[in-house]
Amino acid sequence: MAKRDYYDVLGVSKGASDADIKKAFRRKAMDHHPDRNRSNPNSETQFKEINEAYDVLKDSQKKAAYDRFGHSAFENGGGASAGFRGGPGANADFASAFSDVFDDLFGDFMGGGRGSARGQRAARGSDLRYNLRLNLEEAYRGKQATISVPGSTACEVCNGTGSEGGAEPATCPTCSGQGKVRAQQGFFTVERTCPTCSGRGQIIKNPCKSCAGAGRVRKDRTLNVNIPAGVETGTRIRLAGEGEAGLRGGPSGDLYIFIEVEAHPIFERDNQNLYCRIPVSMITAALGGEIEAPTLDGGRTRVKVPAGVQSGKQLRLRGKGMPALRGAVAGDLYIELAVETPVNLSVRQRELLGEFEAEGKNNSPETQDFFSRVKGFWEGMKG
Repeated sequence: MAKRDYYDVLGVSKGASDADIKKAFRRKAMDHHPDRNRSNPNSETQFKEINEAYDVLKDSQKKAAYDRFGHSAFENGGGASAGFRGGPGANADFASAFSDVFDDLFGDFMGGGRGSARGQRAARGSDLRYNLRLNLEEAYRGKQATISVPGSTACEVCNGTGSEGGAEPATCPTCSGQGKVRAQQGFFTVERTCPTCSGRGQIIKNPCKSCAGAGRVRKDRTLNVNIPAGVETGTRIRLAGEGEAGLRGGPSGDLYIFIEVEAHPIFERDNQNLYCRIPVSMITAALGGEIEAPTLDGGRTRVKVPAGVQSGKQLRLRGKGMPALRGAVAGDLYIELAVETPVNLSVRQRELLGEFEAEGKNNSPETQDFFSRVKGFWEGMKG
């Protein structure tokens, strides 16, 4: 039976790019793998045919010979196919071809493929989190905070290399620095993490006695952190390179400071605005007057109370709220008035209020309006 054209086998055109050829091979290899097509007796033959086609078309020299001479370029040991004389299903070439798609499919998952060991030799340190509590005044003004961070730092004895005397680690003899070893199992080439170097590609012959070869030691650090004015609960501040030290000279991680602002006994915060509830006497609310309101910067301001004000009325003080974290415009301070009903009245006070009640039938329009609507409701229910 005549061999099929290699381009037809992979389902690509003759002018297809290397990336398109590899993509087509991956798709075909997954679709026709014998383990996924146990009911198809021809799956193994089709799978070998796909592998044979890809092994030729992925190699620029073999591909050029095939484009010029066709299948005859690989018969009788001719052309650029000396390494492919075994014909379809040759184990060595199948393993080589399938290892390419294995790297593409699983390389990232297992650590970045063939070159990943180089990135693991000097591993980046972990990021750290620090929770910092502030009161509202500190969030308003900003603060220079001193914090103690538990973690690790580069070993000073070996300069972070993990080797005695600061010597450079040696290349792992088992994996030749790749960090992974491969084993042939039937049709598959199985790739595993090197057991000698644990995937780092390097070994330390004489570990540093101070850090036991890790290149870092446990040590608490004291840092001065500038907390800007206007922070609020949930604000995150990143300090690059202040996290866990890297492994064997790798870069340090980052330190993230999470801000939590405590509740205040006088002011309530809503983003950049502040709210302050101030009680006023019934007389001041009725006649009007002035009250003294506090501000978060420690100052005080006089606020005019209009005559006849009702409980819940808010008076706005522009620019007296929280400073903006990123911007020049500060929030506002809202004074909420709470009209206080007098208690512990003397006999004379009761008499005066009684006289006021008797003469003040037109002083409570909201009360009159409400009970007028209630009366209409009751009459409607009777009807």
